[in-house]
Amino acid sequence: MSVLSPSIATPAPATVRTGGLTRLHEWVVTVDHKRLGVMYVVAGLAFFLIAGLEASVIRWQLAAAGNSVVSPQVFNRLFTVHGTTMVFMVGIPIVFGFANYLVPLMIGARDLAFPRLNAFGFWAFLFGGLLLYFSFLGGDGLYGAGSAPDVGWFAYAPLTGRAFSPGNSTDYWNLSILVMGFGTVATSINLIATTLVMRCRGMTLGRMPLYVWMMLVVSVMTVLALPPLSAAQIMLLLDRFVGAHFFDTQAGGSAVMWQHFFWFFGHPEVYISWSPASPWSPRSSPCSRGR
Repeated sequence: MSVLSPSIATPAPATVRTGGLTRLHEWVVTVDHKRLGVMYVVAGLAFFLIAGLEASVIRWQLAAAGNSVVSPQVFNRLFTVHGTTMVFMVGIPIVFGFANYLVPLMIGARDLAFPRLNAFGFWAFLFGGLLLYFSFLGGDGLYGAGSAPDVGWFAYAPLTGRAFSPGNSTDYWNLSILVMGFGTVATSINLIATTLVMRCRGMTLGRMPLYVWMMLVVSVMTVLALPPLSAAQIMLLLDRFVGAHFFDTQAGGSAVMWQHFFWFFGHPEVYISWSPASPWSPRSSPCSRGR
């Protein structure tokens, strides 16, 4: 006579409740390329909204002759911070945010080659952006405390010299762009390494999607274009804090040298920001029609 063993009741899985702080902590410490890509894009859109508000005030001031919506000093600050935000904190993070999310998926990789370096790149970018806007509270410029940078988003010498830009408002601009540059170069190196060594079996360079090819080219351009700007910013820091004279024309320096360094980055930056959009047109049209 067979004996049936009593059935063993399977306990119901415990319900894990995750509160808001737990979810926030998961996003803060994440090294997942998808989450970091989303955070890049969301941060870029947030800065885009702030820059749009600044642009609205600028256009309001210029809408009619003799307007007094803001003072000339505040107008210069808005002009500087708006341009800096659009160039360094909107276009570049959105481009690399989509690349973070899509490139590993398109080449069959589990993640980027260096996940922690990827997280470092994002947080360096975010810290640099917040540092720039903290100048509205902590900056000390020509007009006293609470002075944002007012030397233009290109920061031409000799406007950035101590004689024309006392206080530390210009230093906020310089350090914020320098920190964001470190983060962007780190992300670019990560994308290059991922694309070259982490493709799935059978995916040669000739079989890569066009978007991945474009992001590889854009990442190489970023690695080549940003270090000269960072070098110029380090020279500017030495001018302002140590007494060097790289851009001081009265002491034998060259103000035009800053322009050369800056536009060595500035011209490729246009293609860095907009080139990744070109692969979408040949891909989105067939996909939208189900082909």
